[in-house]
Amino acid sequence: MALPSAARVLRAAVRRCDPPSRPRSAPAAAPRGSSPAAAGTGPRPGPPRPPRGAERSSPPPAVDFGDAREAFRSKSNAELLRGLVVLGLCAVEPLVQHNRELLQLCQRVLGQTLFERLMKMTFYGQFVAGEDQEAIKPLLRRNQAFGVGAVLDYSVEEDLGDGRSLVGHGPSPSFSTPGAEQREKHYQARQGFGDHHGGVTGARTYFYADEAKCDQHMETFLHCIDASSGSSEDGFSAIKLTALARPQFLVRFSEVLVKWRRFFHQMAAEQGQAGWAVLDTKLEVEKLQESLANLGIVSKAESQQWFTAKNVGTSGTVDLLDWNSLFDSRTKLSRPLLLPNRKTGQLEPLLSRFSEEEELQMKRVLQRMDVLAKRAMEKGVRLMVDAEQSYFQPAISRLTVETQRRFNRSQPIIYNTYQCYLKEAYNNVTGDVELSRREGWHFGAKLVRGAYMEQERERAAQMGYEDPINPNYEKTNEMYHRCLDYVLEEIKHSRKASVMVASHNEDTVKFTLRRMMELGIHPSDKKVCFGQLLGMCDQITFPLGQAGFPVYKYVPYGPVNEVLPYLSRRAQENRGFMQRANRERDLLWKEVKRRLLTGNLFSH
Repeated sequence: MALPSAARVLRAAVRRCDPPSRPRSAPAAAPRGSSPAAAGTGPRPGPPRPPRGAERSSPPPAVDFGDAREAFRSKSNAELLRGLVVLGLCAVEPLVQHNRELLQLCQRVLGQTLFERLMKMTFYGQFVAGEDQEAIKPLLRRNQAFGVGAVLDYSVEEDLGDGRSLVGHGPSPSFSTPGAEQREKHYQARQGFGDHHGGVTGARTYFYADEAKCDQHMETFLHCIDASSGSSEDGFSAIKLTALARPQFLVRFSEVLVKWRRFFHQMAAEQGQAGWAVLDTKLEVEKLQESLANLGIVSKAESQQWFTAKNVGTSGTVDLLDWNSLFDSRTKLSRPLLLPNRKTGQLEPLLSRFSEEEELQMKRVLQRMDVLAKRAMEKGVRLMVDAEQSYFQPAISRLTVETQRRFNRSQPIIYNTYQCYLKEAYNNVTGDVELSRREGWHFGAKLVRGAYMEQERERAAQMGYEDPINPNYEKTNEMYHRCLDYVLEEIKHSRKASVMVASHNEDTVKFTLRRMMELGIHPSDKKVCFGQLLGMCDQITFPLGQAGFPVYKYVPYGPVNEVLPYLSRRAQENRGFMQRANRERDLLWKEVKRRLLTGNLFSH
């Protein structure tokens, strides 16, 4: 059956040799010469380093997000004017709606050379750092001088839409519970959603061709890790698991994990705990054994093999994390776990079987993640696993946690990403934090709002399952702050957690700064960092960097023609962002007018 075979592969990965200790990264090279960005003010590198021992005792500096001069000190006059033009165009609905057609038209009319020059002067120059590892170094050095690090992302996308990645897999038999049929549709593959480009904003996407293509993607990520090590101090490199595994396999594995978890919640409902929070739900082992026997799944004697002291301790109860730990011990059973189908009355496997090829795919993706994690440790780079669509995410999170267990023993090397527009976000965060506590590894997280809302809702409507997204932006904000506050409390109490607050929302950043002050978390602890996309919200990024807070720009790079799909999606994201706030454009105008009145606008 699927669960034991998957467990064997996962367990084998954990048993491998220990990873090497992580060397300290070499400091980034100082910028050559003065920055042209200062427009007469001269560059002001990041805040001077206080004497040893003085960092922790001094209070965190105040941050002013309304000071246009400080926010754009790193920008040249040309970059200011470009930002005004590009961000203004991104707020024009017809241009954004038809941006791909307009880009193709410009390419045909201007020819490749002029088109690339135009793009570098406008959208490409605003949102992309350069074409290759060498071209991006000047920007990274300049940002580093102003206290801003980098999350490198090689943003080449394969712009395909033929649906090949998720075709041909239907549902497998399952334990039928109220609403289960709808929920199971969430994790079924479907022809129309093989193209996971549609309705996606702010995320790069990959398409599965074959295992060799996955190996090519791994090599690309390795080059990105090397570039991050050579260009940015203590930086990050971003990876996507749909680039390293067949998406159909990730959907199948997600189905396995979700059914295993759903059965736990069904048993919880029978013990009167329906709807309880994940960490509060605890099943009494004796009652659970009786339920399993009454359902005809296993006898009470057989189930005693499951619930040993090793698995459940001495409490006599099982929570979801204990239940998930049975993922390994279930391999000892001699027959599949059978459950009665309430519609047919027949016993059916709870979990569908993995084919030999799917077991090989599991091994391959774990091996690729292992190679990337080892390289990241060797180079002093942290690895950030991006979140993806919710029907991939259970598998992605499970594979990421397996890698964290191995590589986050002494410090957070691997960061998982949590999308707070999902209704399950808080349960996902709290469950993984508790797991890291029990097993003694460092929890690393990036919190985002999410990039797949339109596609998620369209898929839910077409396939007939509950929308996994929070109903509105306000609820998503509440979820984000709730998850963030939980992690900040964990940092205060255990010091074995780290979080990147990846947000363009000024209120969220201010909330974080206030809670850090209240909880006594100092920026020099480097337990909390911030992240924004290149070309957006410099009025948040650079004041944080100047004040000594760890802050990063998410830095895409790649050849002009090959990042056009990324630029198309960036225009889509800017449209939504600019509809909510004009603060960045207002501050840009303010700085342009200040430089004009002081005679600095045309001096460079």
